[in-house]
Amino acid sequence: MERRTVSGDAGSARDTARGAGRGTSRPVRTCVGCRQRAAASELLRFVAIAIDSDLPRSPDIGGSRAVRVVPDPTRRAPGRGAHLHPIPACLALAEKRRAFGRALRVAGVCDITPLSEAIHGGKARLTGS
Repeated sequence: MERRTVSGDAGSARDTARGAGRGTSRPVRTCVGCRQRAAASELLRFVAIAIDSDLPRSPDIGGSRAVRVVPDPTRRAPGRGAHLHPIPACLALAEKRRAFGRALRVAGVCDITPLSEAIHGGKARLTGS
C-alpha cells in the first residue's frame, strides 16, 4: 500500500494560525459574531453578570436568569467568557444569531446594552494596559 500525503491538511492551517514556526504561540479565539478565528489580542472578551445577583441562584434545570453581558478588556473577570471583534457588524451578527446565551452557557435573557455601548461608543479597549 502506498501512503499519500496531502499538502495543506487541516493541521498545518491550525499550526499557522497559532504561530507555529515562529518560536512563539499566541492564543487563538473565535468571534461569536462572524465565527472567524483570530488572535485573542484582536478580540474583545465579554462575560455575563447576573442582574439579580443578590437573589439565590436558580436551579440549572428549568431555571432561567436575567444576565447583563459586559465587556472585559482586562481579561480578568471571573466566570465563563466569550470573544467578539470590537466592531458593530460582529455585534449585530451575534445578536441576530442569538449567540450570547449559547457562548456564555446561560439560560434566560441577555442584556447586551453595556457591551453595545462600549463597541458603538468606541470605548472598547482590547487590552487592560
